[in-house]
Amino acid sequence: MTPDVTAILVAAGRGTRAGDGIAKQWRPLAGRRVIDWTLAAFDAVPEICEIVVVLHPDDMDLACSLRAVTPIRVVAGGKRRDQSVANALTSLDKLDADPVLIHDAARPMVPADLIARVIAAVRRTGAAAPALPVVDALWTGAEDQVTGMQDRTGLYRAQTPQGFRLGLIRAAHLNHDAAAADDVEIARAAGHPVTIVAGDETNFKITYPQDFARAEALLGERQAMDIRTGNGYDVHRFGPGDAVILCGVEIPHDRSLMGHSDADVGMHAVTDAIYGALGDGDIGQHFPPSDPQWKGAASEIFLKHAVALAAERGYSITHMDCTLVCERPKIGPHHAVMKAKMAEFMGLSPDQVSVKATTSERLGFTGREEGIAALATVTLLRP
Repeated sequence: MTPDVTAILVAAGRGTRAGDGIAKQWRPLAGRRVIDWTLAAFDAVPEICEIVVVLHPDDMDLACSLRAVTPIRVVAGGKRRDQSVANALTSLDKLDADPVLIHDAARPMVPADLIARVIAAVRRTGAAAPALPVVDALWTGAEDQVTGMQDRTGLYRAQTPQGFRLGLIRAAHLNHDAAAADDVEIARAAGHPVTIVAGDETNFKITYPQDFARAEALLGERQAMDIRTGNGYDVHRFGPGDAVILCGVEIPHDRSLMGHSDADVGMHAVTDAIYGALGDGDIGQHFPPSDPQWKGAASEIFLKHAVALAAERGYSITHMDCTLVCERPKIGPHHAVMKAKMAEFMGLSPDQVSVKATTSERLGFTGREEGIAALATVTLLRP
């Protein structure tokens, strides 16, 4: 799908409840500024084509410090939040049906799956926002005394991003001339129903000084987990012989695969995927074909070396997927044994391993049965 979602980050407030000093969106948080974390969260969403950042007029000189791969445009905000959002909406030159997300820059830990839920609901219904049901007892009070109870049935804690079709929310803002708590209030005032999607407890708004410590702890947990994905690709041509070795299994065939080692094209692709995830070259760098000691070597040597290297660096392999591309031999009858072999060599359970095959519909060198290709993807995790 062509990216068509615009994200508006509202960062024009002064945030006085967060304490003295610079506005909270510009304060440091876990090695970056608050606004940098928020910007990065939306920059990582493939469906977003543009990010509009609404800044206080006094902060416009800070626009040059904002970085993202997604195009960024900066708009000056108004005296109130609703005026700032209206400025951003009127600056857009897009189709009325295009989705727009409006998000508080002071919510730097917005999860990717929450953004995805809002986008999907906007496409389906036209207006949606995340929220969490109120679960605590609610009181009324005066002068530090409880004066009554409030029924919490049907009450929600609103979050952002709040999403709308552009034409809907722009028209609602143009016809609304009073202050509003958020954009849902403005949409509903114009008669538009708004769908509630599941919010997230980590998506809280930094409001008070103590919120920085909470946010830093959560971001520290996210940073501590290192998830990596590596890809591998290998090809071996056919030559004289009576069997091929694929993913550790010898399969009778009218030819063999040629290579310096045993030419196990599947295992080579998986091994390279692990090295790739580690950022550590490929098989040829660790086991040079010019070295005679590796001539005819079993490819499990290479695979076990890559697995051990990942473990030494604190990574566990969470999943492996290998696709073999060939017309013959037929892989189906040997699939279960291949899967078990690869799981054994990598120290994984069978449900963490996938070995499958496809043909190239008689096209290319694999279609002409000149050789076999393999593609692999491996995921590593370091807590």
